[in-house]
Amino acid sequence: MAYDLIVRGGTVYDGTGAPPVTADVAITDGVIQAVGQVSGAATRTIDAAGAMVTPGFVDIHTHYDGQATWANRMSPSSHHGVTTVVAGNCGVGFAPVRPSDRDLLVELMEGVEDIPGAVLQEGLPWAWESFEDYLDYLEPRQFDMDIGTQVPHAAVRVYVMGERGANREAATAEDIDAMRRITESAIRAGALGFSSSRSLNHRSSRGAPTPSLDAELNELVGIAQGVRAAGRGVLEFISDFADVDAEFGLLERMTSEGGCPMSISLAQGLSPNGWRKILGRIEAANRQGLTMRGQVAPRAIGITMGLATSLSPFTSRPSYMRLLALPLEERVRAMQSPQVRAAILAEPVGSGFARLFKLMDGGRKIWEMAALPDYEPAAEDSVAARAERAGRNPMDFLYDRLLADGGRTMFYTPFANYADGNLDCCRDMILNEHTVMGLGDGGAHVGIICDASFTTTLLTHWGRDRSRGERIDVATLVRRQTRDTARAVGLHDRGVLAPGMKGDVNVIDFDRLAVRVPQMVHDLPAGGARLQQKADGYIATIVSGEVTYERGEATEALPGRLIRGQ
Repeated sequence: MAYDLIVRGGTVYDGTGAPPVTADVAITDGVIQAVGQVSGAATRTIDAAGAMVTPGFVDIHTHYDGQATWANRMSPSSHHGVTTVVAGNCGVGFAPVRPSDRDLLVELMEGVEDIPGAVLQEGLPWAWESFEDYLDYLEPRQFDMDIGTQVPHAAVRVYVMGERGANREAATAEDIDAMRRITESAIRAGALGFSSSRSLNHRSSRGAPTPSLDAELNELVGIAQGVRAAGRGVLEFISDFADVDAEFGLLERMTSEGGCPMSISLAQGLSPNGWRKILGRIEAANRQGLTMRGQVAPRAIGITMGLATSLSPFTSRPSYMRLLALPLEERVRAMQSPQVRAAILAEPVGSGFARLFKLMDGGRKIWEMAALPDYEPAAEDSVAARAERAGRNPMDFLYDRLLADGGRTMFYTPFANYADGNLDCCRDMILNEHTVMGLGDGGAHVGIICDASFTTTLLTHWGRDRSRGERIDVATLVRRQTRDTARAVGLHDRGVLAPGMKGDVNVIDFDRLAVRVPQMVHDLPAGGARLQQKADGYIATIVSGEVTYERGEATEALPGRLIRGQ
């Protein structure tokens, strides 16, 4: 038998969690035909001897809602073995929308997900009003991976209620009925689910809280009933859980009324064990027959800072802020002046930067990023510890390091999952049966966070490199990022290497697999800048049987398409 593609002789981790086997994977017409000892010819053969072969990674928490309308490549995710992404998380997106509300949705995405408004204003074609129109716009577009979408609560609320919705007024019975019908129709048209945010951290670029922040129970139940009426779909939520019992009771009721799975963002905050109470409630809900999952990350969530990024350790100091308009090279030269240096170091931190400056903890919680970053850094490698060994003030030491490498040096300050100074909490979350991998935010926070590389970190750190605690079996790690994530959003045609499944595959040199340090690039609409992060070790990434990336470089193939849920 002749096939389109055969990946021969690799060490196959099939996505089920089973031990690896040496096998071939044969694909025709974008579908896996055989896994095992495959005889016959193929239009193309990839020699995978000595390499790891896995299903393509499924990333269920991204914000490519805008990027998918102007670009074909969903990077940085595409550099990290991802073959399927789900956008529309955290209740923000661009449909449905009335022309009069476009600016409001841009301001909301700019504030919540740190995507510059100028980029969105130039890049978004606004060739839609309803969510169905948005799907129809994406339908003919070609991508380097498959893209699924969710209905965003904020957009729906503003579409139905206008200014009342943006101002977080209580929804009337008529408002709720309209939101229910919009949600049902969007999911019937192909949306994978519905998302919402109940976090005070989510604000527009004008500082206004997200419209869905304090939506009442009857509104959430009405929307959930729309999901139930559609016959399928998932719910995705983020909440501050200021009152865990009250908030969780509301989410349980919504899950029950919707008759569908819910995932809830879960991370360790400044309180080392607060997340365990939420996870305990998730476990209890599952024992009661609900399907609820904590959506978790494989490493700390942190801010990347430097002179080229949106934030530097000296952001808000007047003498530094006066230099921001200068090109990087000129800014570095200016900062080398003894007078400028003295002024910046002497100035107080502005109120808008106080929270992040506190996180840096006098240099004890900020680390310089190497060419291959360490995402579980030790206290003795912090800026403060290095400065102490050199007999210097931490901020004075940091100033010099910022100017190194022409001002391109990057620094990392964790703000979640690192209260204990290690990643033990992440290991517990990864291994819990009621969690699912997520939170990478690909396409968002473009100037300060680059966590689309979570998929690569999951394999390298937990499966091979961790030296500060226990590791995790590689077969389990692969399952967590393939079959488990796919099934969590109702995608049962991918995530496992087996006959009849979608031909999405990664061929990986596991010994060489590594995440590189992020770099700023200027490739967004309006010349916007974003953090790009690549990886070493991906021999080939295959989508629907076509090689989309080979040894880190993009091919001309764009087999990815819009996913319409069924």
